[in-house]
Amino acid sequence: MYNSIKNYLAEDWTAFEQQFKSSLVSSVPLMQKINDYLLEHKGKQLRPILAFLSAKALTGVVNENVIRCATSSEILHMATLLHDDVADNSELRRGNPTVMSLYSPTTAVLVGDFWLSKAIEEIFNYCEKRTLALFSKCLQDLAEGEIFQLSKIANLDMSFDDYRHIIFCKTASLFRTAILSGAYSVGAPESDCEIMDEYANHLGLAFQMMDDIMDYDVENKTGKPVYQDIAEHKITLPLLCAFEEATQDVISKVKSYMIAEQTKEVATFVNDYHGIERSYEILKQEVELAKSAVSKLADSQAKVFLISIADSMVSRRS
Repeated sequence: MYNSIKNYLAEDWTAFEQQFKSSLVSSVPLMQKINDYLLEHKGKQLRPILAFLSAKALTGVVNENVIRCATSSEILHMATLLHDDVADNSELRRGNPTVMSLYSPTTAVLVGDFWLSKAIEEIFNYCEKRTLALFSKCLQDLAEGEIFQLSKIANLDMSFDDYRHIIFCKTASLFRTAILSGAYSVGAPESDCEIMDEYANHLGLAFQMMDDIMDYDVENKTGKPVYQDIAEHKITLPLLCAFEEATQDVISKVKSYMIAEQTKEVATFVNDYHGIERSYEILKQEVELAKSAVSKLADSQAKVFLISIADSMVSRRS
């Protein structure tokens, strides 16, 4: 699907790829070597795709500011991954060695800082004021979401509201930023921007929910080890759903398993108490809400792709 979308975007996507690469040029040989490695192993580039589709669905056109915003959203996303790999002590990302494992945690943090500075440079120099405010709020959300999650990990304490707040800050906020920046850049009407805001929120939540479900899937193809969230004492959607079906004594026992890093026992509990099935139900609700929002737009190929992306949240395995 993503190759079809890139073909649909044609020269606009080519312009993005050129801008993305040129934005990350460094005079420091090691920095450039690492940048080239990261560019070689880039992912689906979903966030810039969404920025483009937002602009196309609302006005049918893409301009230079959309390309700059798409570039900024992907650079910012990559910067957060570099930092996340250090925080999570991850040796693999998409099946490939992380910068942290190839070099050092310090190197990964500094490269992440470089990418973050480049994202800010793009936004500050080329984007309008309210787009700048979008990205600024997103950076705040990313930091606060991580700290809030750490506070919850320390006490093994998590409610559904806490969980939704964390995944909004850590994931959906950047989806929202990419999508709305595309809408703002083409001067879309406020009513259409509100539709895209609703779509972005539900899509971003669904994306992270699927990530959290895949952590319990021994056949996932993310390149990351399974049960990593359990090992890191993170209470995510499958575990929350399973807790709903359990007594307080059972919940306390499962939390003791987490503290002892008995990951298989926790995973067995989640399966026995239908945590995965219930998680899929909640995930599908978010997907339907995203599709319902974007269905209000006029018909276009971009709208078709936005709906397809929402549908793919339920079935993706990477």
